[in-house]
Amino acid sequence: MQTSPPPTSTPDRAVEPSALDRFFGITERGSSVGREVRGGIVTFFAMCYIVVLNPLIIGTVPDSTGHYLGGGTSPNLPAVAAGTAVVAGVLTILMGTWAKFPLALAAGLGLNAVLAYSVVPLPGMTWAGAMGLVVIEGILVLVLVLTGFRRAVFNAVPPFMKTAIGVGLGLFIAFVGLFNARFITPADGTPVQLGNDGSIAGWPAAVFIFGLVLMFALFVRRVPGAILIAIVAATVLAIVIEAVVGVGAYSDGSDGSPANPTGWSLNVPSLTESPVRMPDFSTLFTVDPVGGITAAGVVGAIAIVFSLLLADFFDTMGTMVAVASEGKLLQEDGDIPRSQRILVVDSLAAIAGGVGGVSSNTSYAESASGVAEGARTGLAAVVTGIAFVLSTLLSPLVAMVPYEAATPALVMVGFLMMTQVTSIDFSDVEKAIPSFLTIMLMPFTYSITVGMGAGFLMYVVIRIVRGRARDVHWLMYVVAAMFVLYFLRGPLESLLT
Repeated sequence: MQTSPPPTSTPDRAVEPSALDRFFGITERGSSVGREVRGGIVTFFAMCYIVVLNPLIIGTVPDSTGHYLGGGTSPNLPAVAAGTAVVAGVLTILMGTWAKFPLALAAGLGLNAVLAYSVVPLPGMTWAGAMGLVVIEGILVLVLVLTGFRRAVFNAVPPFMKTAIGVGLGLFIAFVGLFNARFITPADGTPVQLGNDGSIAGWPAAVFIFGLVLMFALFVRRVPGAILIAIVAATVLAIVIEAVVGVGAYSDGSDGSPANPTGWSLNVPSLTESPVRMPDFSTLFTVDPVGGITAAGVVGAIAIVFSLLLADFFDTMGTMVAVASEGKLLQEDGDIPRSQRILVVDSLAAIAGGVGGVSSNTSYAESASGVAEGARTGLAAVVTGIAFVLSTLLSPLVAMVPYEAATPALVMVGFLMMTQVTSIDFSDVEKAIPSFLTIMLMPFTYSITVGMGAGFLMYVVIRIVRGRARDVHWLMYVVAAMFVLYFLRGPLESLLT
């Protein structure tokens, strides 16, 4: 019997990686284009709530002249939303293409609160001046990154103080969320009370509670995009309620209109125009560094810039390490690939946020959600950035979101930041007292800067009293001296004039 020869086998040809693969090193990091795209989309949905929240924080507070971001004497939330989205998109794309790291950036929560509640109310301060101070802060951060001084400043502040700042910011942001939703209100016999009369009443309060409970429920179930899903669900519920019941806008009757104490805060949830329109970029390039320094004074401007700088420094370092750890991207020596480029882009983000008129932009820890979904390279960041840019076309939707639907996210963020408090050793008075002052005074004085300053000063004082003055980094003495001048700026200005 004749048998046919066995077929000759040819060696498998190695598949040549595509140009996209080679540029981002996708295969090299054990990923795929599909995983990168999916991770980028997850990151976007995990953090795009900032397009709603940033306008609600900085777009609803007039400066000392009575003007709002985007111009005019009334809020222009679609413009702030469009500016927020486009700046976040451009910087995140830059992070992806240059630093090639799966890290997204957007306006920083906490940083925007500093501007809205501590800076623009200063006499003579305008939003353009406040954004000018943000640009100055970003330039300083960039210089410190390029010179290597950044690590020295980072190391000067004790770790427990960095944690206390985050916890204090969390309580402050949560308080703002509860107050803006009118879940707590000013009272006659006490500083604040539950609802309008010590109890919960009205459909808007029900929407707020629904959004908050849903957000926590989705969070504990580890549902990706829990914050965004809850905001959207609460907004849809608010639209339905308004269409059926006709709740109307909140009014205390002080302007001569009928009082409506259980009405919607900020926006009535009804869509009166197309949800898609060309974006309004009127917040861009509204920046005046000289005006900011003039309004705050040299000492005040230094304190504000330093406060923003501290938050930028610590948030970025922690976020960068957290994302790298989640994606197993830390090198053997503990460094992160292209870490210098990551820090440079983050510094440029602060500058771009000021120039864009939407507050300092910074790296987002929510990027870890995309990394958990499989993202390992800068392609994921590019996908997230493109999604942000496209979202500028939907900015009119922001103008229909009431406080009650969006501010549960502020409470949620406050909770997340509060969880850090367990790492502070309250059995050590050298740590406990400065941390306590920092955490307490931020919400109680409605000032982030005051909380930070009090904590820093008390840290230095306690170390001196206990004979450990030499253990305090010299930069902390400089910071303490600056805050002394900041707290006494009123009497000092009176003496000088």
